[in-house]
Parts: sequence; structure tokens; C-alpha cells
Amino acid sequence: QGLAQRILFSLGRLKSTPEQMALAFTAGVPQTAPLAVERPGQSQAPRLGLRDQGNGACICLGAAALAFAAIRRSESSTSCRAAAVKKKGVKVVHGKEIPWNLFSPKAPYKGEVVKNVVQPHTLTEQTGDPNWETCHVTFNHGGKVPYIEGQSIGVIAPGPDKKGETPAKIRLYSIASSAVGDDETSKTVSLCVKRVVEVDGSYANREVGEDKPDKAGTGFPENKVYRGVCSNHICDMSPGDDVLITGPTGAEMLLPEDPEANIIMLATGTGIAPMRSYLRLLFHDKAGAASGLKAKVGGLFGKAPRKFKGLAWLFMGVPYSKSLLYDDEHKEYKEKFPDNFRYDYAVSREQKNAEGQKMYIQTKMPEYAEELW
Repeated sequence: QGLAQRILFSLGRLKSTPEQMALAFTAGVPQTAPLAVERPGQSQAPRLGLRDQGNGACICLGAAALAFAAIRRSESSTSCRAAAVKKKGVKVVHGKEIPWNLFSPKAPYKGEVVKNVVQPHTLTEQTGDPNWETCHVTFNHGGKVPYIEGQSIGVIAPGPDKKGETPAKIRLYSIASSAVGDDETSKTVSLCVKRVVEVDGSYANREVGEDKPDKAGTGFPENKVYRGVCSNHICDMSPGDDVLITGPTGAEMLLPEDPEANIIMLATGTGIAPMRSYLRLLFHDKAGAASGLKAKVGGLFGKAPRKFKGLAWLFMGVPYSKSLLYDDEHKEYKEKFPDNFRYDYAVSREQKNAEGQKMYIQTKMPEYAEELW
């Protein structure tokens, strides 16, 4: 019975439905031995409920083993078929081909920094903290680095990095623009990057007297300073500068295909990047607009309908209200699509919940527990 439990658990992990699992097991179970199947994902381990511990259990176990073996053979066969048609620069995710590692650290793409179309270079306001600045930076990739919403790219800084390597090892950044880019040409990609600056910490790459003001004018010549190698490289960029890009990569945060899905997004700071890429597609870009006569008529009155019919709900956490990112865009989406977009902010150093706790995302969400769950 213990082995049967493990097989049932394996079947659950292979995403068989409860009905399929029950069918696999009841083939050899006598009527006097009812089956108890728990759904995958429950807190308790799956159980096989058998009152008869005799031949019925043995027959059931045999049927389970055969079913499990058949599924594994089927999986193996599918994997072989998938491997046979594998393409370079492509990954198949849920039956859909997405761009994948077109450029590597050894052979990166040389892009060019261009002027932002819709956001200023510096998104945040001075808060008094050394690492107050977050930047929105756009690169022209000439259409050679295609990507989809939810993916990342790597950036190679000249260095040296912490280990003294030149150039520095790549740093991955979630893409903050939709697949068509902020300019909707499919030739640009934008990042949301926080400038890392630590003063008088345990590690420094600038001794007293060596730190100079950055592009935003922030400098600490009287202190030992650590500046993040790649984040400062990106935040100090200007239009016309070269940038070395790798990727794209990432398949864990892709948008669901269902246009009526409910999407709950949790972001702290620059974690907003992939969420912004979603929202640009869902509520801004032409690529996300509905088609047909109704859409055209709606467009004439400034109410062009979108393909997305579900609800996108954003929870964003920042330390200060001056640190809020893309607030102007969130307000616009809320005004135009009140039935499809909601957002709530948690400003930890300025807000508290009813219990007097600092307002983080995990303290903000319980205020909407019934609606969320």
C-alpha cells in the first residue's frame, strides 16, 4: 500500500486528473474496497483507501504500476519527439515556441542606448538614501533580440567586478517593456534598474576620496562606497552608448493564454518590470487591442476594447511614495479599464495597517482576503 501511495503521488505530479487516476486504480479493485483519492496539491499526502488488504490491494497495485509505466513510456516518447525537432534559439513552452538564448556571454549582441519614448531616465525622487535612484533605460536591438512579456535579458558591464574580472559576468534583468517595445517597433527593449550604492558597508570598491558623483549627481567622496558594477553601468548610460546584450531567457513568468484569466501581480521595487511588460500589452499596445467592427467603433469614441477580458490586480511595495514606479501608467489603465485593472500600493515607511504594522505587500493583501481567495 505504501508503494501504491507513492505511485499515486507520482501520477498526481504528472498532472493526471483525479478521474484518470481513479480509472487507473479501480481496474483491479473489488467492489468491497472503495477508493479514496485526494487531489494533487493538497497539504496531506495522497492516500489509497483500501479496506481489503488481500488480493484486491495486490491487483490494484499491479494496475497502478502498469498505468504509471505507461505514462512514463509516453512521456519518454514525447521527449524524444520534442528533442528531434529542437531549434536553435527557440524553446517550446506549453506547445508554444518562444525566443531563447539567441545571444550568449561569449557572443553577445551589441545594441545601442536610445532615448526613452515614454518615461524619464530617472523614475524616482531623492529620498535621502544612498540607493534612492531607479532608472528606465532603453536599448535598440534592431529586431535581432526578440522576446516576449515576462522574459529577461543579460547585460555585460565592462567591469571589473567583485572578483576583478573584465568584462564583468552577465547580470540578468527582467524586461520592463512589452514584446513590441515602448515605441511598438519590435526593435527596442527597456529595463527598470535600481542603482546599487552602499556607504560604509562591509565591502567597498571605492575607498575614501575615490567616489565621484554619478549621472544623477549623487556622490560620497568622504566615505567608503560600494557601487554595483552592472547597475551603475546601466544607470550611467546615455543615448548613443553601446550595450552588450545576452538572451532572451526565462519561461517562469509568462502570461496565461486565457484572455479571461485573473492575474494577481506582486511586485517590490524593480520587481515591477515584468508586470509592466504585461500591462503594456494588456492595456496599451496595439497588439493587445481587440479586432472587428465593435473595436473600430469603440476606437472612434476613445474606448477601444482590448483582447484581455479578465482582471489584472497589481500589489506593489516600495519604501517611500517617492519610490513609486510607473504610477502614471497605472492611473491611466485604471481610468480607462476600471473593470479589468486594479492596483494597490504598500509604502512601508509611510503607511501602517490596522494593527500598527508597517505596510508591506503581505500586510496589504489581507485587507482584500475575501476578494483574493
